[in-house]
Amino acid sequence: MDTPSFAAAEIEALVLDTTGGAAITNVVAVQELWSGYGKILRFHLEGASLPSVIVKRVRFPDAHDHPRGWNSDRSHERKVRSYHVELAWYERYAKRCPTAARVPLPLALERTDDGVIMVLEDLDAAGFARRINNIDAAELDACLSWLANFHATFLGERPDDLWPTGTYWHLETRPDEFDALDDGPLKDGAAAIDQMLTASQFQTFVHGDAKLANFCFQTNGDAVAAVDFQYVGAGCGMKDVAYFISSCLDEDDCEAMEHELLDRYFDLLAAGLEQLGKSVDFAGLELEWRTLYPVAWTDFTRFLRGWSPGHWKLHRYGERLVNETLNSL
Repeated sequence: MDTPSFAAAEIEALVLDTTGGAAITNVVAVQELWSGYGKILRFHLEGASLPSVIVKRVRFPDAHDHPRGWNSDRSHERKVRSYHVELAWYERYAKRCPTAARVPLPLALERTDDGVIMVLEDLDAAGFARRINNIDAAELDACLSWLANFHATFLGERPDDLWPTGTYWHLETRPDEFDALDDGPLKDGAAAIDQMLTASQFQTFVHGDAKLANFCFQTNGDAVAAVDFQYVGAGCGMKDVAYFISSCLDEDDCEAMEHELLDRYFDLLAAGLEQLGKSVDFAGLELEWRTLYPVAWTDFTRFLRGWSPGHWKLHRYGERLVNETLNSL
């Protein structure tokens, strides 16, 4: 059996006990976790109802080696908390997601002395095996549908055991990147921008890292599922929408498609809320969130300029939204 050394005997026993499998036939490393905090593994099974499962084994390192040079106790503490948040997400909330906001089902969740272990449904085996780098119109619509239905599901709920403010770039959790930001209007306005988003009357759960790479597409179709819930928490839905659009479209398409994409998102959100039977002042929500779209983009730009000033997402379209937001302060 080709088993990486990281797949310890106790994890194998947990997988077999959870799935009722007779044997593990193969273990394949899917990817390393950010900054050396563990691995994601696929366990192939024999004699189980599932052909395979995913194990996210998080092990908190003693030494921290960040790919972009951020190396601090604060960074380590943020990552540790993010994995505990993800565990809580799977414990308390994941099973509430509708088919239209598909996520991997949790099978076993454990806290260890040095990290966490999550045994999850293998989305590849469930029919969501396709990953993409370039998105077409149908795939774009499927991701917007996922976001809209996710936001509809958790609109107005308290993020117990999650981040009080979702997203990995939240100002309060990113003081190092804020300090690295050049002095100027964006730095001066950062707190006011953060407050505009936090004060949004309509709060939901945001995924917090809704980039294209975290969406898994159906092999035969355009439906999607999403993974990676380390930074899920409360927030305005525009944080996810702006960040997602920034992850998959260039500046020209962002400019050309802005109104079309926002119109479509709000149509899908209205439909999702109706499907759930949720009563909400939708006109008020849409008006507020449309106003906050450039604010959410500006908030992410603040992080990006401090974290990676040469990043490809820093472009003219984003600058227009930043200037629009700063001029409104």
